[in-house]
Amino acid sequence: MDIVLLILGFICMIVGVFGSFMPVLPGPGMSWIGLLLLYFTSAVPANYWIIGITLLITILISVLDYIIPAKGNKRFGGSSYGVWGTNIGLIVGILAPIPFGFIIGPFVGALAGELLFDYRDHNRALKAATGSFIGFLASSFMKFVVCMMYLGFFVWLVWKNKSGLF
Repeated sequence: MDIVLLILGFICMIVGVFGSFMPVLPGPGMSWIGLLLLYFTSAVPANYWIIGITLLITILISVLDYIIPAKGNKRFGGSSYGVWGTNIGLIVGILAPIPFGFIIGPFVGALAGELLFDYRDHNRALKAATGSFIGFLASSFMKFVVCMMYLGFFVWLVWKNKSGLF
């Protein structure tokens, strides 16, 4: 059973890392579930302090994930259309067969959203799209760092307790 939990935990970790860039998947949440599954194994002793602290970090990052892009958009004079355009553009950019679509898509989506909001003011739309895009990049980078830290911690725990797992 430990091997099954280890494999499921590792899959959650990998999905969490990819989820740090995709708005559809909760990246830090999936990574935290991977850590939790590792602690359910009999080889890794339960440490409720680590589980609780990582849960609080995950909740904080998840809340900030919604606040940062919106604040970046508002700081640069944008509207909610820009935030929605960023998320839709990201999904389209990921599915489009173009290189770096996950970077180009959010910016184009934010620009299209801002132009839908006010098609006459191109400079404001470009500025707001830039703010929304910067907020998206900051939020994604923050989630990626947390997910990579959780992955490193997962690998360290597996290595430390490898005699009981394998």
